[in-house]
Amino acid sequence: MDGRRLGVEFICRLLQVAPSSYYAVKTRAPSARTLRDEELIPQLVELWEANYRVYGIRKLWKAASRAGITIGRDQTARLMRAAGIEGARRSKRVKTTRPDPSSARHPDLVKREFTATAPNRLWVTDLTFVPTWAGVAYVCFIVDAFSRMIVGWRCASHMRTEMVLDAIEMARWSRGAHHEDLRCHSDAGSQFTSIRYGERLAEIGASPSIGTVGDSYDCQSVST
Repeated sequence: MDGRRLGVEFICRLLQVAPSSYYAVKTRAPSARTLRDEELIPQLVELWEANYRVYGIRKLWKAASRAGITIGRDQTARLMRAAGIEGARRSKRVKTTRPDPSSARHPDLVKREFTATAPNRLWVTDLTFVPTWAGVAYVCFIVDAFSRMIVGWRCASHMRTEMVLDAIEMARWSRGAHHEDLRCHSDAGSQFTSIRYGERLAEIGASPSIGTVGDSYDCQSVST
């Protein structure tokens, strides 16, 4: 080919390797390790598939031990790489508080005093998320600070303002249509600074309240 000399003997001579060594490796029977790997890889893949393809090295190793498969942790890692499988990775944390810089913030009417002398004087609302096999589910809940009871909630596949309004509707259905001196405290998420949110609270006589910057754990302190 273009006058170049090709072949095993020529390559071995350039690499200073005896051709007999090459042919010995080529015709050698598979090693015990290779045979064992060929036996273990399908078993590990089957276990990985049976566990929804989420098991990483440690969990797959433990699952293999429970299944009576004698294998080491490092060996499990090596065979997983050989099989091209890996555990599920944690996704980037879902951010539920997304402030809208164009919306005016409501004043902080609570000042981190999460107590109430009677029901329906202070409600605290927040958004959270729950990872599921089908995706992320978002939950909005409203807690009465007096009894720490959830008076309204809504679960949805999105975190638009509508889910917050639905939670308020549930609270209004369970606690009454109108309340004097009711404050509804939240963080600075765009759902809680929207015009529709403020209007819906005004319909039940409630005043919106938003915590100060850096107090993102306010709502969690009531929900725990």
